[in-house]
Amino acid sequence: MAVLELYTKYNRVWISDEEHVWKSAEIVKDFHSGDKVLELLLEDGSEYCYTVDPSKPQLPPLRNPDILVGENDLTALSYLHEPAVLHNLKVRFVESRIIYTYCGIILVALNPYKQLPIYGDAIIHAYSGQNMGDMDPHIFAVAEEAYKQMARNHKNQSIIVSGESGAGKTVSARYAMRYFAVVSKSANKTRVEDKVLASNPITEAIGNAKTTRNDNSSRFGKYTEISFDRKYRIIGANMRTYLLEKSRVVFQAENERNYHIFYQICSCADSPAFKNLRLQSADKFNYTCMGGDITIEGVNDKKDLEETRQTFSLLGLKEDFQSDVFKVLAAILHLGNVEIKNIGDDKSLPSDPHLAVFCELLGVSAEGLVRWLCHRRIVLVAETVVKPVPKDRAVNARDALAKHIYAHLFDCIINRINTALQVPGKQHAFIGVLDIYGFETFDINSFEQFCINYANEKLQQQFNLHVFKLEQEEYMKEDIPWTLIDFYDNQPVIDLIEAKMGILDLLDEECLFPQGTDQSWLQKLYNYLQASPMFEKPRLSNEAFVIQHFADKVEYQCRGFLEKNRDALYEELVDMMRSSKLPFLANFFQEEEKNAAIGKSVKVKPARPSVKPANKNLRTSVGDKFRSSLSLLMETLNATTPHYVRCIKPNDEKLPFEYDSRRVVQQLRACGVLETIRISAQSYPSRWTYIEFYSRYSILMSHMEADLNDKKQTCKNVLQRLIHDSNQYKFGRTKIFFRAGQVAYLEKLRLDRLRGACETIQKHARGWSQRRKYLALRKAAIILQQYVRGKRTIRKTVTAATLKQGWAALVIQRHWRGYRLRQVYQVVRLATITIQAFTRGWIARKRYKKMIEEHKALVIQKYARAWLARRRFQTMRRLVLNVQLSYRVQQLRKKIEEQNKENRGLLERLTSLANSHSQTMEKLQGLETQLEKSTNQKASLEKREKKAKEDAIEVLNLEKEKLEKTFERQDHEAEVATLKEEIKRLKEERVILQRKLEEGAQANSDLQEQVIQLTKHVKLIPELRRDLNNLQNQRNNMERKMKQQNVQLSFWVSVLEFVKCLTFVGRILENHQREQKESYETQVEGLKLKVDHLENENSKLQNLFQEKSNVNENICQEVSRLSSENSVIPELKLRVSELQRQKQELEGLVEDLAVKQITVLTCSFIFISDGHIWFILILDVFFRYFEEKAEELEGEKRELQGRVEELEEENDHLKRQQLMENEVKSKLREETSRLTAENMDFDELLDQKDRLIKKLQTQVKTRQKTASTLPKDYLGMLEYKREDEPRLIENIILDLKLKGVAVNMIPTLPAYILFMCIRHADYLNDEAKLKSLMNAIIGGVKKVIVVNHQKDLEFLSFWLSNTHQLLNCLKQYSGEEEFLKQSTPRQKKNCLQNFDLSEHRQILSDLAIQIYHRFISVMQKTLTPTIVPGMLEHESLQGISSMKPTGFRKRSNSFYEESETYTISSILQHLTVFHSTMNHHSLDQGLIKQVIKQLFYLVAAITLNNIMLRKDMCSCRKGMQIRCNISYLEEWLKEKELQNVNAMDTLKPLAQTAWLLQVNKSTDDDAKEIIEKCSELSPVQIVKILNSYTPIDDFEKRVTSSFVRKVQSLLQDHEGSAQLMLDADYRFQVTFPFCTSTQALELLQVPNSLHLDFLNRI
Repeated sequence: MAVLELYTKYNRVWISDEEHVWKSAEIVKDFHSGDKVLELLLEDGSEYCYTVDPSKPQLPPLRNPDILVGENDLTALSYLHEPAVLHNLKVRFVESRIIYTYCGIILVALNPYKQLPIYGDAIIHAYSGQNMGDMDPHIFAVAEEAYKQMARNHKNQSIIVSGESGAGKTVSARYAMRYFAVVSKSANKTRVEDKVLASNPITEAIGNAKTTRNDNSSRFGKYTEISFDRKYRIIGANMRTYLLEKSRVVFQAENERNYHIFYQICSCADSPAFKNLRLQSADKFNYTCMGGDITIEGVNDKKDLEETRQTFSLLGLKEDFQSDVFKVLAAILHLGNVEIKNIGDDKSLPSDPHLAVFCELLGVSAEGLVRWLCHRRIVLVAETVVKPVPKDRAVNARDALAKHIYAHLFDCIINRINTALQVPGKQHAFIGVLDIYGFETFDINSFEQFCINYANEKLQQQFNLHVFKLEQEEYMKEDIPWTLIDFYDNQPVIDLIEAKMGILDLLDEECLFPQGTDQSWLQKLYNYLQASPMFEKPRLSNEAFVIQHFADKVEYQCRGFLEKNRDALYEELVDMMRSSKLPFLANFFQEEEKNAAIGKSVKVKPARPSVKPANKNLRTSVGDKFRSSLSLLMETLNATTPHYVRCIKPNDEKLPFEYDSRRVVQQLRACGVLETIRISAQSYPSRWTYIEFYSRYSILMSHMEADLNDKKQTCKNVLQRLIHDSNQYKFGRTKIFFRAGQVAYLEKLRLDRLRGACETIQKHARGWSQRRKYLALRKAAIILQQYVRGKRTIRKTVTAATLKQGWAALVIQRHWRGYRLRQVYQVVRLATITIQAFTRGWIARKRYKKMIEEHKALVIQKYARAWLARRRFQTMRRLVLNVQLSYRVQQLRKKIEEQNKENRGLLERLTSLANSHSQTMEKLQGLETQLEKSTNQKASLEKREKKAKEDAIEVLNLEKEKLEKTFERQDHEAEVATLKEEIKRLKEERVILQRKLEEGAQANSDLQEQVIQLTKHVKLIPELRRDLNNLQNQRNNMERKMKQQNVQLSFWVSVLEFVKCLTFVGRILENHQREQKESYETQVEGLKLKVDHLENENSKLQNLFQEKSNVNENICQEVSRLSSENSVIPELKLRVSELQRQKQELEGLVEDLAVKQITVLTCSFIFISDGHIWFILILDVFFRYFEEKAEELEGEKRELQGRVEELEEENDHLKRQQLMENEVKSKLREETSRLTAENMDFDELLDQKDRLIKKLQTQVKTRQKTASTLPKDYLGMLEYKREDEPRLIENIILDLKLKGVAVNMIPTLPAYILFMCIRHADYLNDEAKLKSLMNAIIGGVKKVIVVNHQKDLEFLSFWLSNTHQLLNCLKQYSGEEEFLKQSTPRQKKNCLQNFDLSEHRQILSDLAIQIYHRFISVMQKTLTPTIVPGMLEHESLQGISSMKPTGFRKRSNSFYEESETYTISSILQHLTVFHSTMNHHSLDQGLIKQVIKQLFYLVAAITLNNIMLRKDMCSCRKGMQIRCNISYLEEWLKEKELQNVNAMDTLKPLAQTAWLLQVNKSTDDDAKEIIEKCSELSPVQIVKILNSYTPIDDFEKRVTSSFVRKVQSLLQDHEGSAQLMLDADYRFQVTFPFCTSTQALELLQVPNSLHLDFLNRI
């Protein structure tokens, strides 16, 4: 549409103003083509008429709608022009307190002159990994973009920071380097990033100074290259400097200072380390007191020097180097105090004590220095003449020497810093940070300003080309036809300066002439450059020239240009410095060529080439040096991808958040921001995605257009309908491009549509309200009319007779209605009583049946519980007996080992017998010649054989025969072999006999025990019979007593009225007697059956005893026979005696148990009998009474009156007696039941003893097979060999597969298996084995967590659960009282006995904490990408759009991937997966709650941090979205039954933030409510949210500055953190709750899938 159509009523425009540059005005009347005046209304209420030329209308620039004001990017404004930029920056800076704003690819930074909490590590981590434009503008966003492009495109990057002095360039560059140091840690231990940051204090000390505009102004340009390796970690840095302001060393203007380093060393003049420098206060030196004030408010020079020295040490610059530096600096100060006096015409002489100090410190000759400061050598053709110089030239020479020394010192320090920052390693890429001066123009501009502006011209040219290139790339990317854009080209100005016969060439040429002057050089400029449009001659001055720079016209004074360009120093002074005794100084002036190669592909020359003093005519000028170094810089920048930061100084008074529009617009013009705006405005500056456009302007669509599925086509249709000029917009592949003003027009249409909708709604609402009021009034009027008309009618028709008739009718009606109601009431009452009667009867019968059922159920439960108790007792008894048997088997094994030792003793004795045989053979050989004595020899041989073989007579006879044969054959060797065989056979027989003896002895002992048991049972039978007889006798006695008491109970006859009741009681008692009798009979039958059973058992045991006796006799015979035959093993008798002793002990034990059994049985029978006697007594009393009642009724009536009083006394006595009997009876019942239960237990014990006898019999028969057939009672331990320990760790920890192996077992089984192995090592009391196992377990878990599966959520959850379970087991079985409270007796018995593992528990606890934190880190890494999209960006409330399209143009060379869209459901799905994983691995609920709380804190922290750093998220609708998402999280907690986790407490700051975004923010009450409700937010966060609040529509109101100040005043006494961001990496302290395990270790089985067959259950 035409621009003129936008100048309508209510729209606002900008008009120029001298004070504020631009001011706003509102259009009062629509402007039409041909009008000569535009009527405006100013903000102060005055009217203003803006004159317009109808032929060429130049209308004032339109103002953007308020909804577009405050944008993050200036190019996103619909109207792009100077006033719009100024106003947007002012709104952000003054109202929102935001100092950073994008302008396309430029970051505009306004100096707040105040410390802001936006540079902490938390902010750095928040910007790390984010795309540029996703967060609020920040220097960290630019640094992140550079770092990301370097890593993605493998191309070097540059960040160009420029601006006026005091604009904050140095601080911005420092923060950029700090960002790189934090996000990319160095690859070695040298901590290069710390050194890079540490270099800043040194460079600021030697290169920064106080100026009228800045207390810490950089007086040199600096380009720092930060080198990265292939993993993009810092490996080094290199620094290049440009155009140091050397003149500041010898001259400072008023209210300015020299370089900081001079004041720092002067502040420490009294320090011992500086005594030899002979320093004084700074006001005593000429070079430091020229500016007047030697201090800076808020700066401690002494403390800064300590920081500088610490930085020197950190960079590896030793004390010797520092001492030399301070010597040179002190010498410069002393040189400045050297006073030069005139001694005549054109003569001078230095006479000052500081000269001696200077020469002493630098090691130069005082005489030579005095001579060459005041003289000059002139070389002629034939001779050399030394000529004195006047005072002013001598002073210039002194100052030139000071400047050169300081310049060389500066270069030396920079070189040493570069050396310290170089680390071995190959550079892969680098990011350069350029901190360079911005465009400068002062009242008097000299050579320094000329060089600075020349550098800015070069940088501006590079910037224009880069912006032009980015624009072209963006158009090509979106497939939009590219049209040439006219932009300012400053190449003519650059040619004017550096081209052939340009300003620099003419300056260098003039410097070659000895008699050249500034005036002669200026005349050449007038002659050669007068034709250039960029060069002008001032009208009122002949000592200056004017250059038309891209920013402004600058007038330069030519005075001093030649001297500063020459930078001359006498050769004689250079020679003196070269011959100095201080090597540090002498090296400054040595002639050398320095060629350094910087970077991989760009070879860089030094920024400050060395001076060539050999030929002064060929000496390089300062301008030439600067041109070459600037050319090198531009070459480097062109080889990198640049990023621009423009620092703006908002005011000259250094007041915080004060905005001077005139100063700001001046700098915006100078730094190229407005040029960027102009270039953008010529094309399509506003660029929105199709989704953003559809979401924002769907209100302008018709129903037919909105129903289309293709949103892209819908946007095209809408635009073509709304904007008819197709040149005003272009459709790209992903975006729609708008020309300037079109978005504002769309916003106007949208606002008109919303305004019309609001008017319609208001119209209908007001109509409905008025209709409602009208209907209410009409209804009231009708009612009033009815009453008035009715009253009139009544007055006309009512008479006295009519009133009487009416009253009579009412009386009749009253009585009749009463009668009818009484009749109905009587009927209903009768029916109700009948129903109640039947109902109560039915309820009583039902209650009675229920009581009967409950009684029967109680009886059944009683017997069932008794059976279960007996069963449990029997099971426990079997377990105890099995343990006893195992213990006894172990004892028998030990005794077998002792017997083996005895066998070895027998073998030794047999060996001695063999030796004796050999002696016998020798004797036999000696008796060969005496055959006549063979008979005697046979007798002696028989005696020897009896001694050797006491238990084998037959064998000895065989030996005799063999000996006889041997004597006959004289073959003694064969006899020896035969004897050996016989000895072997004897050994075998001895072993067999020994085994038989053991079996016989064992059988003998067992059988004897059985006999004793049976004998005792037999003895019980007659005792039981006697008890039965006693019970019968007691019953007869009780019957006799009851007959006697019958006579005393005759008083019951007189109570006739109780006959029926007594009859009923009698029936009950008869039934009770019958039941008692039946139970008694059943008990007697049970006892009889028991007696029969015992008799049968007795007979069986007698048979067994007889068999045992026969076996015993056989055994005794066999033993006697073996004892007579085998005298070699007499020790077996001791074994037999030991077995007999054990047999006797067992017999004694069984006898004691039998005695206890009999005693209990006897007692129980006695008590049972007594109970029955009391029952029989009561029954007999009643029966006797009923039998004699009829016969004695008449006689007792006559005697009733006389015995009333006596019967009453007897009645009381009998009542008391009855109560006592009832108490005794109840006690007897309780005691009877208790003794009955004990009796049953003893019966079970007897049964168990019977089973034990049978088992022992089986054991005697099959001794070798018993061990394998015994029922195994496991002790909860796993036995393994020491050499199997690596296999155990490998199978159970290192190679465990969760999905293949561990899926079919309980999750904490590895922990139990490992603890059972630990128990076995403790049981063996093997300390080495235990320590080795514990170390192996801890090492294995560390390896599997840290090395193999450090990012596997399943493994981390699994091993966290098992580590915690193992830790609980070590506590539970440690034996400590605090852990045994809930343990079972068996678990208490299984406690560790020998070792205290508290130290290992601590190590295991630390390992569990490490696993927990790694587990949290993995979950956080998974959850973090979904938090911001799900909590903030996703529209969870359908129909409410909380996002305002910004139209921000992202970097064209930034690559944005099509990432997955996350919602709040994504967050809930991740939380559900985490929760199910932890439950699947049986993680303790206490730990699960801590994990959920930590994750909820992460959600709150990241969400709140993004709100703090994203202005577009601070809106009322966004607050509604956040509250909705918080409710979803709360519902999830309720669903998982985790309400008591306190996780919602971590979301309180986020919930209060959402509330703050929605609440009204205008009145004092609102401010107080905000302070009261936002208790979890810090004051900084509250103010930040209020400043960042952004309305989505024009109907919302911005937060005024006065309201923010009001809240700040209320927050002054409010305690809270000064941090803006929450620490997203904060971890709550984890505690591992102790929970007693109910798992029985002895019941655990090791699955075969674990391949742990080498483990044995004990």
